[in-house]
Amino acid sequence: MARHKLTISYDGTAYCGWQVQSGEKPSIQSLVQNALQTALRHTLDLTGSGRTDAGVHARGQTAHFDSDVDFDPNKLRLSLNGLLPSDVRIFDIESVASNFHARYSAQSKIYHYHLHLDRVSNPFSRLYRHQVYKRLSLPLMTSAAQRLLGTHDFTSFANEPQRGSVAHDPIRTLSRLDIVEQEGGVRLEYEADGFLYKMVRNLTGTLIEAGAGRISPSDIDKILAAKDRRKAPATTPPHGLFLMKVIY
Repeated sequence: MARHKLTISYDGTAYCGWQVQSGEKPSIQSLVQNALQTALRHTLDLTGSGRTDAGVHARGQTAHFDSDVDFDPNKLRLSLNGLLPSDVRIFDIESVASNFHARYSAQSKIYHYHLHLDRVSNPFSRLYRHQVYKRLSLPLMTSAAQRLLGTHDFTSFANEPQRGSVAHDPIRTLSRLDIVEQEGGVRLEYEADGFLYKMVRNLTGTLIEAGAGRISPSDIDKILAAKDRRKAPATTPPHGLFLMKVIY
């Protein structure tokens, strides 16, 4: 039985997220797994690097599966993309070691969150950028971002703190948080050894409030120390968030 890694890109607008959930919308995981089973003609389990929520996009989601079928990766990629809807695409299929795990072998992840700051929203990017009508100070946002870097207990920035990885281990190392100006707004680039549930969207909401002057950069220290989600500002919507890359 050989193990293979997929690199997947998708527009998450029409989906309930990566993982199979109850509801009317399909999941990315179920679509890709079903396509694999159709192409390879056997049942299998597809394991992703982690969940992306409903409406979140990905340029570099990864997943692995096991198969005893001998196949040409390029031909399989063509077959899968023919079976999948046009807003989900397989970009790469490669053989990996049998002990590779899409989630547990990951060393870090990179997420981007896009903010549209112009007074008038852009109809062509409305599904991929969060429109902010407040006037934001980029120096204040940068100062607040610097206080989030490093190893911290990020409980205050995680939803459902009593469940899953948040309850088990809320310590994460945020190695990079860059605020990059782009046409119409800014892009927040996050890199860490892992992220808690809705952590990026909660951090982004906090940076917006810092940029608007509603909290001071020094308040970041108090929010972190509180270990209480209620002490941090509101979560930003999912459509501005992209999983860019999983690093192994």
